[in-house]
Amino acid sequence: MALLHIALLANLKKNAPQVPGMPTDYWADLDSSSTIEAIADALRQREHRVTFLEGDVTLYDRLREVRPDICFNICEGHWGDSRESHVPAMLEMLRIPYTGSKVLALAVTLDKPMTKRVLAYHDLPTPAFQTFERIDEPLDPALTFPLFVKPSREGTGIGISAQSVVHNAAELREQVTQMLEAYDEPVLVERFIDGRDITVGLVGNLVPPVARRLPDDEDAPRIIRGLRFLPPLEISLGEYSHEEGGVYTNRAKTVLADQLAYFCPAPLSPGLVEDLNWLAAATFRVTGCLDVARVDFRLDASDGDRPYILEVNPLPGLAPGISDLVLEANAAGIGHAELVNMILDEALTRYGMD
Repeated sequence: MALLHIALLANLKKNAPQVPGMPTDYWADLDSSSTIEAIADALRQREHRVTFLEGDVTLYDRLREVRPDICFNICEGHWGDSRESHVPAMLEMLRIPYTGSKVLALAVTLDKPMTKRVLAYHDLPTPAFQTFERIDEPLDPALTFPLFVKPSREGTGIGISAQSVVHNAAELREQVTQMLEAYDEPVLVERFIDGRDITVGLVGNLVPPVARRLPDDEDAPRIIRGLRFLPPLEISLGEYSHEEGGVYTNRAKTVLADQLAYFCPAPLSPGLVEDLNWLAAATFRVTGCLDVARVDFRLDASDGDRPYILEVNPLPGLAPGISDLVLEANAAGIGHAELVNMILDEALTRYGMD
């Protein structure tokens, strides 16, 4: 007999709605059938019964029919400025347990400028930035070139190319115009950090009680109990660095994913790894993440590799052999199936179902 009936909730690329004029990378962050099959197989290894459900408008009625014990949620959503929070909100209404972060965290972290405001409020290092809603908005005098331009509410490097790094006002206006027209959402413009790309994965939950704040006392102990840090991963574009503009682009994350160099554990000093883990834990905490997340950094080569937080992803990819979190877990001796079940176990413990 199956231990639990788990509904695996995701948005498949092949099921995504199509609209004329849509950018070619619009659904790049949705999942493939092979990823869903791998996650389902991982859950079945624990003798759970697994039912896949597409996270679209049919989900509410399907959940009431299927009546799962818990949902393994990796839905990215289709429409809206808080689309990743739609399925969790539905699950909250139906009082069905689910893995991963809740409604508010998913809504906040999808919006990169809002995330950066939260980080800045807590004095966590993130590049200075400005949002553009119109092409003719004046540039903040505090921002100096080069700058980095990207859509404010996309993942998987959507909208990011070699042209995202701009060096003058003309390039800035051209790139902002393209982003506004292509994605119909505010555009994030931030200081370009020239340096190494590092990402840190976390599995677990901070030991409660935990508030979404950091201690006022800088000398207070760093609160990280309950979190497991995976080895930091460094992305190297290698021979593609010039054509990708030295940037981890959408093309690099998708088309070139199996051709790039990944160093994991990244060659970093123990002190820098400790700082990155602390910053990842602090980001996890103040944004309200649960069970799993991945925090992306750039190390400022002009300032002794000082780390800057670029963003946090509370729904990190779980594609075997490709996704950053999976590669980090592999470096720690954790296979794909074990990683998937670690995430499930964290949720079961939170809900008192373990």
